[in-house]
Amino acid sequence: MDKLVYLSMSGARQTLIEQSTNNHNLANVNTTGFKAQMDAFQAVPVYGPGHPDRAYTQTNHVGASHVQGNIIRTGNPLDIAIDGDGFIAVQDVDGNEAYTRAGDLKITAEGLLQTSNGNLVLGNGGPISLSPYDEISIGKDGTITIRPLGQGQAELAVIDRIKLVNPETETLKRNERGLFVSDEGIEEADGSVQIESGAIESSNVNSVQALVTMIELSRQFETQIKMMGIAEENDAAASKLLQAS
Repeated sequence: MDKLVYLSMSGARQTLIEQSTNNHNLANVNTTGFKAQMDAFQAVPVYGPGHPDRAYTQTNHVGASHVQGNIIRTGNPLDIAIDGDGFIAVQDVDGNEAYTRAGDLKITAEGLLQTSNGNLVLGNGGPISLSPYDEISIGKDGTITIRPLGQGQAELAVIDRIKLVNPETETLKRNERGLFVSDEGIEEADGSVQIESGAIESSNVNSVQALVTMIELSRQFETQIKMMGIAEENDAAASKLLQAS
């Protein structure tokens, strides 16, 4: 009976972990540029003295789904969306370079360009700083052009170029702040990455599928709890038989 109890117990525990991941994805269905976390179940033998005839279930984080979300037009000149593959380079809170698809940008009181989460957007020489302007536009290659405050329509100034990178997604890992970092270190700017200005990329989480998965995992958990109850009943029945003999 211990085999059945062990397998059911470990399965129930890992199902709760997977439910937590699914709920996290569902909670971010409206988060700009969010990439769904993917997990996978794996049966792992329990090694010890003798043959490993027991197994438990383990949930492994296998990375994020990098399928592109829907492009939503906003008309805001500070909103950008990656068109195809690629990432926006930003400065993490620890000062290191990280990458995101969240292009809902804003400007601080000090004139620094940052994401909605407060990460500074990186340009050719570090964080991008803007002087006061009347108009701003961001080109497909990330070039930022402004019409300085009080200047005429023809008086345009190129400020900087947003650093756009295109690393292999297999080398990326998501940190605890939701940003991606590369195993290869700092990525080089990639001129082939294109953006759409006045638009943002939605989360790639399928809310319907996430809700269906939530129900499926709940049923799996209930089944595993029932199996533990059955194992207890079988153990009690076996004990009675032994006492009777």
